Amino acid sequence: MIKADGSVAIHSDTGSYKPLNWMSPPCRLAESPGSWVVTGKAGETLTIEIEQIVSDSSFDLGIDPGLVKDGVESHLQELLAAQLHVLGDGWRLVRREYPTAIGPVDLMCRDDAGVSVAIEVKRRGEIDGVEQLTRYLELLNRDPLLAPVRGLFAAQEIRPQARVLAQDRGIRCVTLDYESMRGTDDGALRLF
Repeated sequence: MIKADGSVAIHSDTGSYKPLNWMSPPCRLAESPGSWVVTGKAGETLTIEIEQIVSDSSFDLGIDPGLVKDGVESHLQELLAAQLHVLGDGWRLVRREYPTAIGPVDLMCRDDAGVSVAIEVKRRGEIDGVEQLTRYLELLNRDPLLAPVRGLFAAQEIRPQARVLAQDRGIRCVTLDYESMRGTDDGALRLF
């Protein structure tokens, strides 16, 4: 398969979805009777000997609209930042993508009592997300201007193991209803 982006993929006849061999773009294809020679960006070559042509098809799919994903973590983060009232009255956003030495905290907030709260937002809440938030909290609580910093783990779905670990570490868990948050659900905004 030769794709418009210049990549070449060789697939098995057995129905495997992964290619047996592929070359990432940019590639140069030289055709000669019975064979193709594909040269990759680093100079590597792939020679394809053509024994039989079973099908030769080309499809114009029009202009590539680009991939647009809906419901990714950044959308959840943006929606929660704009709707902090669902976490409680008087909450305020300090900053999205709050920088730390080990990576940015999704949302840094202050609750109604003025206590700092670091929020990690995930589509699917698993143990690794709780571990990530725990590392942020350990680091943030060293800063006397922020401490004490509490943690909040927010996701569309939180695995039971992640919820147990978070609660064991004193981290509050919040399940987000994405459809309600973006206003496409008939029901009220629901946080579980």
